[in-house]
Amino acid sequence: MAFRYPNGQLFSSNSTPNSTANETSKTAKRTNFANRGMRFEEAINHSNDYYLTHDIAVIHKKPTPLQIVKVDYPRRSAAVIKEAYFRQPSTTDYNGVYKGYYLDFEAKETKNKTSFPFKNFHEHQINHMRSCLKQGGICFILLWFSSIQRCFFLSSEVLITLWEQQASGKKSMTLTQVETEGIEIYPKIAPRIPYLDAVDEFICKKE
Repeated sequence: MAFRYPNGQLFSSNSTPNSTANETSKTAKRTNFANRGMRFEEAINHSNDYYLTHDIAVIHKKPTPLQIVKVDYPRRSAAVIKEAYFRQPSTTDYNGVYKGYYLDFEAKETKNKTSFPFKNFHEHQINHMRSCLKQGGICFILLWFSSIQRCFFLSSEVLITLWEQQASGKKSMTLTQVETEGIEIYPKIAPRIPYLDAVDEFICKKE
């Protein structure tokens, strides 16, 4: 099935509307997540299922609005979508409610061992985070360094500050900056990515 962006450009797993070098898309193939053969996003989804079934939080991956433009009907009882468009640029990956707090976050992955490229983040995502922060939401990103098997929570406030350094020519945030400004998350069996532990720590630091 062919998916197209609002500008009509064909979507592929190795490109975005503005760039063909999106690091997250490049790592679409399965990675050995925490020695369980699981992709990062899949592990987060499993974690959200765990949080929901144990009445801890209600957090879901946001659906992407699609406009279907071509459908084939090989037989009366079946329809096959052949072409569709993304109606609008995506904001962030996940949102929900936890302990009365609105959570909104993005999950990103890189194979880089010592830095996280800013090209993984798009301006419309940064602007969305700014808007959520103005309303008192807890916004953050989950970063997965696949080559070194390390995961971090980084608040959107810190991300935005670092992201704005692109104006001075910087292309990425260093692992040292992430270690200093973020909270490391240690994967386990259940939940796979216990990121709410980092959220609790973040809330305590703010109070």
